[in-house]
Amino acid sequence: MTKMYFAENPDAAHDIHELTVCLLDHRMTFLTDAGVFSKKMIDYGSQVLLSTLDFEPEESVLDVGCGYGTLGLTLVKAKKLHATLIDINQRALDLARKNAEKNQVSAIIFQSDIYSEVHGEFDHIISNPPIRAGKKVVHEVISGSYNHLKKGGDLTIVIQKKQGAPSAKAKMEEVFGNCEIIKKDKGYYILRSEK
Repeated sequence: MTKMYFAENPDAAHDIHELTVCLLDHRMTFLTDAGVFSKKMIDYGSQVLLSTLDFEPEESVLDVGCGYGTLGLTLVKAKKLHATLIDINQRALDLARKNAEKNQVSAIIFQSDIYSEVHGEFDHIISNPPIRAGKKVVHEVISGSYNHLKKGGDLTIVIQKKQGAPSAKAKMEEVFGNCEIIKKDKGYYILRSEK
């Protein structure tokens, strides 16, 4: 029996919660459930990541491993971005769709195993990657992003130092030829590479 949040169809019994939080000076409400990442609160890594994103209105962003939509939906509401949210977890995607409605924002939301169903290029790709899915998956999030970014576009991820920030940074340098540590906060690293 798997309860992992990166499973396609988590079999954990439903346990719906509603979180109301202030993100980027906007009141956001999220439905969460068992079998999805960080169901009881918006995880600190996502909050730190959001605080570093200085994107322009109308730009496009791909949220890889979107979960119930924290990052992508907040960016639509606060920054007026065009967001595409992907995840392998069907339960998370159902929540993300409901949360888009709840927060009166629109986003493209669909199932994809990392980039398998993604077409086109984006100004930005962001991810709070599923660390527990293993280093291989995290590195696929990094390496696959290159072909889905416009020239001058960037990949920004959040990862804890103890959960592999140094190796993620090395992978980003290998793929992009550059990687900057945008912020360090309580062991969380925000890493950015530009195409």
